[in-house]
Order: sequence, then C-alpha cells, then structure tokens
Amino acid sequence: MNNLYEQATAVMRELGEKAKLKAGDIVVVGCSTSEIIGSKIGTNSSPDIAGIVFSGIYDYANKMGWQLAFQCCEHLNRAIVVEKSAVLNAEIVNVVPQPKAGGSMATQAYKHFNNPVVVEEIKADAGIDIGFTLIGMHLKKVAVPLRLENNKIGEATILAARTRPKFIGGSRAAYNEDLL
Repeated sequence: MNNLYEQATAVMRELGEKAKLKAGDIVVVGCSTSEIIGSKIGTNSSPDIAGIVFSGIYDYANKMGWQLAFQCCEHLNRAIVVEKSAVLNAEIVNVVPQPKAGGSMATQAYKHFNNPVVVEEIKADAGIDIGFTLIGMHLKKVAVPLRLENNKIGEATILAARTRPKFIGGSRAAYNEDLL
C-alpha cells in the first residue's frame, strides 16, 4: 500500500517538473480506483485505495502550493470537487460524492478538503488521468500531452497534460516563450 502512495507522489513530482507548475496553479485529477487494482473502470470502487492515492497526491500538491480539483465519475456528470477558495466566482452545485455516485477519489477529496465544493467545470493548468477517466474537458485550452516516466499507479495507466495559451496573430507575431 505504501507503494501506491509513493507512486502517486512520484507522478505528481514529475508532472510538476514537466508542466512547470507554480504555486496557485490548478491540477485536475481523474481517478479510477477500479483500474488501480486491476479491474475494469467502474466495477470495483475502493475507498481504501482512494485514501492512499489521495494522500500521496494531496500531500505533494500542498507542499508545492497547487490547488487540486478531483473529477467525479460519470454518475455525477464528471463534476469537480475543489476547495472553495480556488473557485470563488464559480457556480456551486448541490451534491456530495459517494463511492458509487461520484467515485471513491472524489469522495476522499470531499472528506479531506478544508472547505469543499462541487462545481460542474473548471479550467485547470495541468492534470493527470489515472485509468482513462477523461479529464480533458476540465483543462484550459490548449492541452499539451505529457509523457511521464512514472506512468502507473498500481495497475492504472497515467495520462498527463499541461496547458499553454493559444497562439494568435499568424506567423509574424511574436510570442512570450515564458508562457509556453
């Protein structure tokens, strides 16, 4: 079980390095605990596994000053659990995730955040997808895939992305390299 914590921490560390995340950036996390334990997505939700992986992600993100957003499963239309301070002007929806309606990871986030709220959408700076949960709808435009060396948590494959501002102005425009 400690291995899952360490794997989650390693994924977050590498994401931060490759995405060049800064304090205050928002990281969205989608997670299938079923996939982590080697089952088909949506078939074997595990609050215990979610607790371990959540702790690895949460501890590292807090150390780095990142905001976390956890995607619920399709039963809650992939709504997002987030600290209220990260989305002060967002429209909050009235739902509390449960392991079989929202998912075990979103349930952990709701239990452990200081002031959790659920919103329908967010525009995150980067994200990880643990087990093909499809977080893309919650990333800012333009998403850039990241190939991680730490690409597994348990049996689940990790997909990662960062975002960058859109290019506008054509081929003669100058661009701010710091934003890429």
